Amino acid sequence: MTLQLGRAISDGIDRVLTPTGGILLAVFLSFQLLTQASVNTAIVSLFPDGPAGEMEAALGLTLPVSGTTAGALFVGTVVLSSAFFVVLSRALTRPTAALSSFPSDLYTRRMGRPTLSMFVGGLVIGTAIIIGSVFLLLPGIFLAVSLLFFTFAIGVENRGILGGIKRSWGLSRGNRLKLAAVVLIAGIIGFVGGLVGTVFDFANSATAGELVVNTLNSIVFVLLYGVIASAYLQLRDENSQNADKRGGSDSLDTIGG
Repeated sequence: MTLQLGRAISDGIDRVLTPTGGILLAVFLSFQLLTQASVNTAIVSLFPDGPAGEMEAALGLTLPVSGTTAGALFVGTVVLSSAFFVVLSRALTRPTAALSSFPSDLYTRRMGRPTLSMFVGGLVIGTAIIIGSVFLLLPGIFLAVSLLFFTFAIGVENRGILGGIKRSWGLSRGNRLKLAAVVLIAGIIGFVGGLVGTVFDFANSATAGELVVNTLNSIVFVLLYGVIASAYLQLRDENSQNADKRGGSDSLDTIGG
């Protein structure tokens, strides 16, 4: 299985520049801003009134709620984000012609198990990647690349956590160097976004900085996932064709087209 990265980038961008891509971007940006604001609010609530005001000005976005409520909102947003990734994987892997609509079965059909698998698997995989990156950068990058299709194995193929890991590992085999480019681009953009936020902090415009950084990061994130979705479809379809030639076939759960 050989990934055509240029085609994946072109097709991925085309997938995102659709009504479906616009909806996904709006929802993801909302999650990002709510997460940021709830964390900031919880931190500010730990300080007495005087220092709390200074901390609020330094942090940026906050919510007019208590620290406890902000914490609950943060947890709820994290859980909903897992469901969002299930929907994202289903939505972006539909035929391009279908991306002008956003049917309800994308977010109503069989959401329980995939959301739970996405949540638990995301925690496990995220922790493993962080540990690998902290102790030595290359293991972290290798894990990130090898598990790049985990979201799609869960959301599109309805696999469990272990099945999703194995599926992603198999699809990425032989193409990890090309896929590493996607991971590195994401890392570089994240680093640049951090620098932009720092500039706004120095200008005493923390709130404006968070709005700009979260908006830019959300746009780039959805674009990258469009590319990953296209790469996934390439490798999945080629893998299926090879299996058919050997007299077997992969069982795929196609949703929304």
